[in-house]
Amino acid sequence: MSNKRAQAPTDLPVRGSNLHKRMVVGSVVAILILYFRVSWPERSLPQLPAPRPVNKSKKPLSQGLANLTQLLYWPPTPGDGGDLLASTSPQTSTYYLSGPAQASYALGTYLKAILVARDHRGRPKTHGGDLFRAQLLGSILNTGVPGDVQDFENGTYLLSFPLFWEGQALVRVRLIHSSEAVGVLRRIWRDYWATVDFRGYFRGPKGYEENVTCNVNPVLVGEEIHACRYKDEVSGELWFCAQPPTLPCNSLVGHSSGDYWNVTTLHEDALMARNVTDKVLPQGILPIWVAKEGNRNLVLSPQKPCQPGILVPKPSGFYHRNVWHSLACSGRSFPTEDSILGCLTSRIVHMMGDSTLRQWWEYLRDTVSSLKPVDLHATYQVGPLMLVDTARGIVLHWRAHSWPLRSQRTPVASLHSVAQELRGLAGGPHTVVVLGLGAHFTTFPPTIFVQRLAGIREAVMALLTREPHTLVVIKLANTGYKSVYGSDWFTLQVNRLLRAAFAGLRVAFVDAWEMTSSLALPDSIHPGKLIVRNEVDLLLSFICPT
Repeated sequence: MSNKRAQAPTDLPVRGSNLHKRMVVGSVVAILILYFRVSWPERSLPQLPAPRPVNKSKKPLSQGLANLTQLLYWPPTPGDGGDLLASTSPQTSTYYLSGPAQASYALGTYLKAILVARDHRGRPKTHGGDLFRAQLLGSILNTGVPGDVQDFENGTYLLSFPLFWEGQALVRVRLIHSSEAVGVLRRIWRDYWATVDFRGYFRGPKGYEENVTCNVNPVLVGEEIHACRYKDEVSGELWFCAQPPTLPCNSLVGHSSGDYWNVTTLHEDALMARNVTDKVLPQGILPIWVAKEGNRNLVLSPQKPCQPGILVPKPSGFYHRNVWHSLACSGRSFPTEDSILGCLTSRIVHMMGDSTLRQWWEYLRDTVSSLKPVDLHATYQVGPLMLVDTARGIVLHWRAHSWPLRSQRTPVASLHSVAQELRGLAGGPHTVVVLGLGAHFTTFPPTIFVQRLAGIREAVMALLTREPHTLVVIKLANTGYKSVYGSDWFTLQVNRLLRAAFAGLRVAFVDAWEMTSSLALPDSIHPGKLIVRNEVDLLLSFICPT
């Protein structure tokens, strides 16, 4: 395995399952760190500093550990995957209806199919662990719903598709990663504290600058003993930079992306190659017809308003004629400037996270003419950015979460941690907090993200305790990445952690994973306006439920 570094692009964007039960996980952080240490003992890794303790759950440790083990479980891949032809093939894998074909299917029922994974020689696989994504798509433009994929761990999978609209529907199945490719991703998570590094820029009193490597652990910057150490006083998280040749540690003024590491062998690169990644399987089921039920041609959203703390079903919704229909609550549409302004009047909205959340801020900026940008540090990718409508008392903030952050060079003074920002908020019925985390943590093992979530969960709990009427919304991470640095498999685990970290708190979720994976559109970490508009409409439905 090569230790040679790969140069990162000079203009990087700010990046970016069947469990839906409410869990009380006040001790989620300590449990998760223990789980990963116990589960992947093959290699001794440098120990990161422990996060600050959070409120303890009343459940015994053993019960919480069992729940979280189930949450993050993924079927193992036997062997070393050394035979490329023995890996799962999108060309030879097939699927078919689990029962006889019908002339029509009833609205509100399910279509079920069996998928048989096969290798490149056409032989059925005998183990699970492949990452398939399934969709049911309508003949009407921009209509679709994600299908559920149940892994039997013997090479077969059960596909379930809810029938939510009248008319024609077509099944589409994609192999995102073979189980052997997932094995590569798991090895990287197990063996590396990071797959990227960062640059820190130090400046002396006369303008002289020095730049060095920075990362989440002193081992990764090559100076275990003499590294510069930076501590977030709220969350307790640490950040390290190599000691500059002449300048002191307190002269750090800038931060940017650094290098991507080469962490795969040529064989592993072949398992992750484009010709076997994110490929549509040959069509296995002819288009079906869904009959209306009485006068209904669409399954309707529930009548209960969108409020924090509601249970989110699976799937959480579906698209029909460009509109996302929530299945958790009665989501609303905000098609005009006046409807958006009417909802946001007298609201202060704090958006904190990555560039997929910045898209929400940009959508509102571009859609509502009376929202005027205030030029704070708009030239920097991390913000902060602000929109105001003084006549209506509207303020919309966005800023990036702090390091680890893949970005162009930006001032360190602009890197405020989410936990710090939350501690500085008074909260109240006119305050909305939106958190969008995940995309920048796929280049690290899950313990790094768990530590971040520890401080944020504690800060959210404190905010809701002092002002229970504050609305907190969690945006899950998008689909879109397909590499060893940002695979959808990593993102799936990140979303599981997000749900677990905020379980039991009165917060709302916007399921961006399903909203970016339901249509016949190419995956993109930065989805188009159609998807962003529907995400923002769901956010506004929580702000203004009636």
